Amino acid sequence: MVSQDEIGPAWLKALLKANYFHTCTIHGDSNKSECNMYCLDCMGSNALCSYCLANHKHHRLVQIRRSSYHNVVRVNEIQRYLDISCIQTYIINSAKIVFLNERPQPRPGKGVTNTCEICGRSLLDTFRFCSLGCKLNGIRRGDEELTFTLKAKTNEYWDDESSTPKKKQRMDEKVTFGFRHLNIEAYKSEEAAMMIYSMSPDTPPIYNHNNSNRRKGIPRRAPF
Repeated sequence: MVSQDEIGPAWLKALLKANYFHTCTIHGDSNKSECNMYCLDCMGSNALCSYCLANHKHHRLVQIRRSSYHNVVRVNEIQRYLDISCIQTYIINSAKIVFLNERPQPRPGKGVTNTCEICGRSLLDTFRFCSLGCKLNGIRRGDEELTFTLKAKTNEYWDDESSTPKKKQRMDEKVTFGFRHLNIEAYKSEEAAMMIYSMSPDTPPIYNHNNSNRRKGIPRRAPF
């Protein structure tokens, strides 16, 4: 039996079944009262409007959008919380999105060789599902290769194969090179200063103006 942790976070099922794009019952008289935001922490059955967000300042939120009467979410928002691998993505309004729920297609197009394993939607060969809901059903079937759990990032300072701090060593070398470079530059600056000092003229001798008024010897007239 597949456990809840393997299926995905507790909010996923609520996200897929929530009611979107209705007028907010609390802020219905205000502008922009359409409910298209969902709080992953509260996991309500209904979406939120822009005015409801004041009560969810520090919560995780995603915005739901519409495409061909189907609910979608942008990849850059949902991939922070879910592993969306094996789900086909689409480009809509210059943004990459995934569909929330299945979109059955009883008659695949001509030449189609790959379809969604759950609903039969035509897909590119590199994908298995057309939506988050279809992948969820694929996990429920017991496919051990599928998961919504994000993989923990490996420590970038360590090499997984040899368990040696290769990247850390490279960083240390960069730091050492940086200090060495600074020392060389400092040495060059000092050497340049010495050259400038050696090229500068010597300090002129002190000139005694009192001696300038003295006559040296008796003046002689030039012969006619």
